[in-house]
Amino acid sequence: MSVNRAALPASLYTADQTRSLDRIAIEEFGIPGIRLMQRAGHAVFAEIVERFPQLESISIFAGAGNNGGDGLIIALLARQKNIDVQLICVGSEDFPEKLQGEARQAWKLLGEINGEYELYKPGMAIRGDLVVDALLGTGLSGDVQGLFRDAINQINAASTPVIAVDIPSGICADTGRVLGEAVVSDITVSFIGLNRGLLTGDAVNYCGEVLFDNLKVPDEVYAKVPTVVYRTTQQDLLRLLPRRERSSHKGKNGHLLIVGGNQGMGGAALLASEAAIRSGSGLVSLATRTEHITASLSRSPEVMCHGVEKVADLKPLIFKADVVVIGPGLGQNAWAEQMLREVLATHKKVVLDADALNLMVEKELFNPNDDLESICTPHPGEASRILNKPVAELLQDRFKTLDELQSRCGGAVVLKGAGSLSTAGKTVSLCNKGNPGMAVGGMGDVLSGICGAFLCQGLDTEEAAAMAVYVHAASADLIAEDQGEIGLLPSDLCQVIPRVINNR
Repeated sequence: MSVNRAALPASLYTADQTRSLDRIAIEEFGIPGIRLMQRAGHAVFAEIVERFPQLESISIFAGAGNNGGDGLIIALLARQKNIDVQLICVGSEDFPEKLQGEARQAWKLLGEINGEYELYKPGMAIRGDLVVDALLGTGLSGDVQGLFRDAINQINAASTPVIAVDIPSGICADTGRVLGEAVVSDITVSFIGLNRGLLTGDAVNYCGEVLFDNLKVPDEVYAKVPTVVYRTTQQDLLRLLPRRERSSHKGKNGHLLIVGGNQGMGGAALLASEAAIRSGSGLVSLATRTEHITASLSRSPEVMCHGVEKVADLKPLIFKADVVVIGPGLGQNAWAEQMLREVLATHKKVVLDADALNLMVEKELFNPNDDLESICTPHPGEASRILNKPVAELLQDRFKTLDELQSRCGGAVVLKGAGSLSTAGKTVSLCNKGNPGMAVGGMGDVLSGICGAFLCQGLDTEEAAAMAVYVHAASADLIAEDQGEIGLLPSDLCQVIPRVINNR
């Protein structure tokens, strides 16, 4: 029976949680550890055979831990299939004696066939047509040192395809941070519990295609190790935004007001409003500088555009709205501050983006203890200003940064970037969709419009944030599949957002 390893699970785990899953499977459910190791080796080898059917030689880099034990099982299976195996062991001269537990059992099994191996020496020839990285597993905490660092650099310098066992060596399983150096793999096969760090931060540059095999661990094992981090899926979207009733009308789908587009910055607000109307909001109004009205009517006649030059112009618009998005093209002058203060004073549900976030910091307007239902959508630079910490420090652990942002801002928070994260304080949603083509100005404005539209349709702040991030990223992926990543425009997303929402 074939296994669909490309179907990733929704639940994501830390390294400690994954070790707990492993321990419970062994101790409480009676699955021998060597059996799990054999299943892991078989899972990787099955992918190797399927993807490289003409493979004649393979180089396996093995460390002395259980990750290396998985590599030994792969070596055993390859030799049984008469594939030329170069087994490269990284560690001390007495490598076999260093092996313990299941890894030692795997070594004995390999010895019954052919236990031939080489100790790694920097610069040695890598003879295989494929490299298997079984050097370091999920337990790594400090930076990679010594021979392991040398081996990783040599693997990366070669032009040989790489498949990583469980995790690319040198990647932190909890955060996705590179621990000094890390293997750049083409494929990563993860086991039992999918580590959250594989799908966010720097890790996405190193993991290649991520596959998963639960090694036939029973569902009851997972029930004993709760997690709070989940990968957002299309099924979540279909559950939270089901097909509308036949009798539905615009009044049931909310009235969204977008406030932004200061002088010379009208494009951001237009993008947000168009994204909102495409995302299902029943009514969308735009409060912007008068000079942008003509452009708005020309681009999106469905959006009710209002010239707003003073607070008195804004008040009746806020009164009619169910949700407010403020920030796209808002600027940071007196007009912008007046608009922001008026929106906050009404305590409407609000999405805070871009310059609204910068003003919130500058004017010290954040109050996480109030009852404001809000979504904040900072990119790392804005997060740096909110938390008064360097961007580089914040990116070391995006999960920790997300928690700090939520504590500072209240409500729901989205931390944008590769593997975008969102939370309202209880669970964390991770979106592993999206592509580098999204690295262009205006993408955040589209996201804020989607967030507002989903709030209008009855989702709570946590749900709206997670689903908006997913739809935003999935829409960009649809476009990239058709035209490639470079040259992808934020306005392109507005055309395909309905396809994602309607699962077309």
